Amino acid sequence: MPNQRNNIVNHTRTQLVELLNDKEFVSGEFLSQKLDVTRSSISNHVKALNELGLDIHSIKGRGYKLAKSIDLLSQSQIIAALPQYAHLKAPQVIVENIVNSTNDVIKLMGRELSQGSLCVAEAQTKGRGRRGKAWVSPFGASIYLSMLWRFDSGYQSMAGLSLLVGLAVNRALIRIGLKDCQLKWPNDIYHQHKKLAGILIEVEGQIGEMTTAIIGIGVNVNLPNKHLAIDQAFTDVSTALSLEVDRNVFAAGLIDCLWQMLPQFQKNGLAPFMNEWERADLFADQEICLISGSYENKGISRGIDSSGALLMEANGEIKAYHGGEISVRKA
Repeated sequence: MPNQRNNIVNHTRTQLVELLNDKEFVSGEFLSQKLDVTRSSISNHVKALNELGLDIHSIKGRGYKLAKSIDLLSQSQIIAALPQYAHLKAPQVIVENIVNSTNDVIKLMGRELSQGSLCVAEAQTKGRGRRGKAWVSPFGASIYLSMLWRFDSGYQSMAGLSLLVGLAVNRALIRIGLKDCQLKWPNDIYHQHKKLAGILIEVEGQIGEMTTAIIGIGVNVNLPNKHLAIDQAFTDVSTALSLEVDRNVFAAGLIDCLWQMLPQFQKNGLAPFMNEWERADLFADQEICLISGSYENKGISRGIDSSGALLMEANGEIKAYHGGEISVRKA
């Protein structure tokens, strides 16, 4: 019953954060009684939350408190920022505090969710990036969002989906004033050559039949100052803008962009968005190294085609590549 136990632990930690999200210290005895756990458990949960990126002060005889109060994600605030959809049979907006991963939440609930339903969470304990890498997910510091989108025509109608989602993230960033981000094929958003956001799409279905895409997005918004185990140059929105960002407003803007763009993509594919993507292309006309498993191909990036494939020129010939990852280091 590991999943059930994880849910209980995550629920307890969610309640603990809510109790600590105040300006005053809260005693361990009060927390123990309120949450019906031992004082030792409270200490262990606090340690785990610190490891998730929260800064919780602990003083003997006084108890615990957050070093800085957090404006938590709010379902009502996000929906209120999407008034243009009030007349529709609204997709479900699920707001969680701590989850294993938002993709997993959508995957488990998939059949009962309507088109465009989503989950957004404060923290992920098992967030995933591409190629099995962990996505570092500190509490209350970013947007971790997964959206369900069904494609009636199967896999072939999804070609270039990750590029479309990257554009949606970029449009949402532009709305809050961050206008100089760039896109790295096939699924990353950068600012000044530092990673700002990433996309992970998981697909369920068969060729020629209805296919379900779970679109996972992680956007660094206000990362903690403490060391994070991220193995590449990274930044966050607050640093790029030199101001703190309202995550509820940003989440609503991102959802709005996705809800607007996905139906267009479903009808017309990537073609209407290609010029927009190419204007933001991080490696346009640059020497690159495309890595796929143990293979490496070197050449000059020449943009994308309408299927979302990367076009790379080598020895005077341009070839399309549907898989692989561009090395951050130039070839």
